[in-house]
Amino acid sequence: MILFLIQFVDFIVRLFVLLILVHVVLSYFMDPFHPVRRQVDRIVEPLLTPIRRVIPLVGMFDFSPLVLLILVQIIGMIVTSILRSFF
Repeated sequence: MILFLIQFVDFIVRLFVLLILVHVVLSYFMDPFHPVRRQVDRIVEPLLTPIRRVIPLVGMFDFSPLVLLILVQIIGMIVTSILRSFF
């Protein structure tokens, strides 16, 4: 059971990393009203908004996706290490 939870957390982390990367790429190449981009934005933007309040734009660069990637990885490592301590 614990092994399943560890694999599930790892899957969720990888899924969020992929969605964040897709969000960044689509923001450069796809119309904001395209249905695919709107779905990805619907998932990722609520996570980016609080980070953008703390970390402002640097010129034209938005580092909030990078910060979110790091946070998702760190949270994933913490959760899996806690789960492994029970195993």
